[in-house]
Amino acid sequence: MSDIFNKLLILRTPRIGPAKYNELVSKFGSVDAVVDAIGATDELRDSVSREMENAVAKKITYISDTDDLYPNALQQIKNHPPVITACGNLETLRCRTIGIVGTRHATAAGMGFVSELACEFASRGVAVVSGMAIGTDSAAHRGALRAAGNTQTIAVLGGGADYIWPLENESLYYEIAERGAIISEMPVGFVPNGNNFVQRNRWIAGIAEKLILGEADLKSGSMTTARFAIEMNRELWAIPSHPADSRAAGPNSLIASGDAKLCMGTGDFYGDDKKASSESKKEGTNSESENDILDKLGTIPVSESVLTQIVKKSISEIKRDLVVLELRGIIKKVDGGYIKL
Repeated sequence: MSDIFNKLLILRTPRIGPAKYNELVSKFGSVDAVVDAIGATDELRDSVSREMENAVAKKITYISDTDDLYPNALQQIKNHPPVITACGNLETLRCRTIGIVGTRHATAAGMGFVSELACEFASRGVAVVSGMAIGTDSAAHRGALRAAGNTQTIAVLGGGADYIWPLENESLYYEIAERGAIISEMPVGFVPNGNNFVQRNRWIAGIAEKLILGEADLKSGSMTTARFAIEMNRELWAIPSHPADSRAAGPNSLIASGDAKLCMGTGDFYGDDKKASSESKKEGTNSESENDILDKLGTIPVSESVLTQIVKKSISEIKRDLVVLELRGIIKKVDGGYIKL
């Protein structure tokens, strides 16, 4: 642990981040030489010692960029964090990865789509990377956790690996810690500010081999993550949405500019999309009345009363067909009505 201790002495020195760290190591030739050059005070040494003791007590592990567990994709990024902290099932960090991010104010339809997408990826052994924010991030993590196994998802935090934020996601934090991994570049116990979340977004893009953008306003943090992904030459995908919704501006603009590929589901990534095949078989057994309803449903919720008007059937007939379709798993009831899965 002496190697980690010396690296932390450098990184916990004021005004030294990953870029400055690399500059100093290059200048002086080694981590030990940098420690000697900066003249780490007893106060700093005591602070780092307490931090490491706190990490042990909280079962948080330090991972250096020279360790096998350090995420391979992140290691390739210029000025990546020399040391990260992690808790949970650290084997998750060896998995192939895909990032899924989006607005905190996602629609029910948008979160439902992201959740299904994440579950499909996790079921195929790909760890879903996100930032544990409410909305899209939470939907991505929770969707991945529906898959079997214990390496489904990675949460990248803006604060310390032990700092739960937002508080609404406390239960999600512990679920991820039990069946995935939580990582941070910040000290144990660190309370984040706005700048830390920007850097968090950079590391999400860095850890993810590919990135998918869900609903996002043009000036959202998720768009910042997308720009980082473009800079890092990551494969960027975007989920389209209704142009009248401001949350569609981000992904739709990236698709229009050619910076992102159109994401319609895991079938875009895998040729053997089992879900599409099974849904096709289900739809083949529908009655004509049920198919009339399916034709009118998509990702935007439609209420029963609106369906009665556009399908031209009584409310009792509509309710009957909706129950049948929902039981077959073809549609889902959400706030505002029904959507097609």
